[in-house]
Formats: sequence, structure tokens, C-alpha cells
Amino acid sequence: MSQLRIATFNLLHGQPLAPDGAPQPYPADAGGPLAEAVAALDADVLALQEVDRYQPRSGGTDQTAVAAKAMGAADWRFAAALHGRPAPVAGWVREPSEPAGIQVYGPGEVGDDAPSAYGTALLTRLPVRHWRARRFAPAPFGLPLRVAGRRGLTPVPDEPRAALAAVLEGDRGPFTVVAAHLSFVPGWNMAQLAGIRRWIADLPQPYLVLGDFNLIGAVPRTVLGGATALDRTAPRARVRELRAARRARPALVEPRRRRVREPRARLQGWHDLARTPTYPSHRPAVQFDHVLAVGVPRAAVGPAAAPRAAVSDHRPLVVQVSL
Repeated sequence: MSQLRIATFNLLHGQPLAPDGAPQPYPADAGGPLAEAVAALDADVLALQEVDRYQPRSGGTDQTAVAAKAMGAADWRFAAALHGRPAPVAGWVREPSEPAGIQVYGPGEVGDDAPSAYGTALLTRLPVRHWRARRFAPAPFGLPLRVAGRRGLTPVPDEPRAALAAVLEGDRGPFTVVAAHLSFVPGWNMAQLAGIRRWIADLPQPYLVLGDFNLIGAVPRTVLGGATALDRTAPRARVRELRAARRARPALVEPRRRRVREPRARLQGWHDLARTPTYPSHRPAVQFDHVLAVGVPRAAVGPAAAPRAAVSDHRPLVVQVSL
């Protein structure tokens, strides 16, 4: 089995930061610091969150394309959670001509004239069998949060979120990787994570789910392990057997008709491939960024690290996995 470097990185739109965490101006080459940070990771699979595409604040850069070139990605996708520009204080000013539904951009759309966007990206050096994307609606309320460059707490509304899934071709066969950025609203983010588990139920295992979940400790793996998903084979066959047996019984044997519910399988065994603080980047205290897996033996998991980067208030999380 080959050893792969799997990484996730919340970019904070590639914002350069001083050693004390204070925001710094973008250089003339706005994508330069981001390219250096991504190249240093040397990742084979990279999930990115808080990614800008053609945003004035980040120099009009297509940050996914910059990252893809820096890591030598064979393929990649950027899923726009929204089209628009940041509001002066918090939130977003939406693009009036925003495309309906989720919009996904890849190597074929580099240099197009699409409106400014913000979202999630997934990049890989491996061959891709299949891509999938989905969008999560924002929570109906926000929270007061600490915002880089501002004192105290700033009321921040929630925003739409995007997730990308790719079925990749490994040395031992296909496996599924998901890149996600979840809501900061408690409970809402857990529901989104459970939804991801059901969303990929028909894709091949092993599963690797990466991203900024805004959840800490054992919560993410507990949510994924408890999320029910329809098994595509055995449970449905069992349902057919139960229904056939019910129809074959005499009416007197079963006077009350009972509804047969389709069994739901719980995919147990989710585990963290890396446990280390990632936020804030200048003095990490909590881990919001995770690499979770099921179907990956613990013996196949190598060293993990959260190196300091010159951009973002999050540290990237990198882990070596044999697949």
C-alpha cells in the first residue's frame, strides 16, 4: 500500500497573519503566501475551507487554482457556498445574478467570468472516479464571535456551507474523501455532519471526512458513528423477506397489520486520524479541524502534524495514511 499525505486547511481566504495573529496586508502577489503554504504541505489529498474565488479582498485570486498548481494536483473542484462579497461588518452581500443551486468549478473554468464566490475545495494528485457536491442552508440565527482584526465579539450571521466528495483510485482500489466546512451554530453543525454520512452511503469505503467542523473532541466521530445510513444490499433484501412472510401469514394469525420499517445500519468504527489543536494558529488551544475515517486500520495511520503557516487563523492538519 502507498503512503498518502492527507490534509485539511481552513484558509481564512488566504489572509496573511503576523506572528501574534494580527491580520497583515496582502502582498502584490496576493496568491503567493497561499501557494507557499500549500506547497509546504506536500499533500496528495487536500481539503480547503473558506476559499475565495475572484474576491477583491484577496486580490481577485482563484485560490483553488493557485493551490492546485502549488501542490501539483491532477484534479480539483471548488464548490461555491455563495456568490457575492463580504459585507462591511459581518455576513455577505449576495450577487443578484447568483446561479441557482450549487455551482461547482474545476480546471476547465479557470479564467472564466463568473461572479465572486466563496466556498469549499477538494484537490488531489490521485485519479478521480466520481465527484459529488452539496450545499447546506445556513442556520436561521448567528452567534457573537471573535473576528480577526476586531476587538470583543462581533454578531455574525450563519452562512451557507458546501461539501465535496470524490471517489479516488488508490493502489488497493477506490476510496471516498469528503471535504466539508460546517456551521459554527451548535447542533446545526452536527445535523450537517450526520447528513454527510447519509449522503455518501452509496459510495465505496474506506471513507475519509476532512474539514473544519466547528466541533471539538469526540463529538465529530460520535455523530458520524451514530448517523444511520441505508445499506444498499442486505437490509433491503431482509425487508423484502419480512414483507413476503407477512403476506403469506393467514389473517387470523396476524389480525393487526404492522408496518415493516426498513432496517438502518450504523457505520461504527469512526476514528480520528489526528488529535492536535489547530486554532488559533498563533497559539493553538482547540481542534476544530479534523481528519476522520472508517475502514482505515489504525495500523495504516502514520504521523500527524499541524504546522504553522503564514496565512489563516487555523493551522493545517496533515496525516500520513497507507491506502
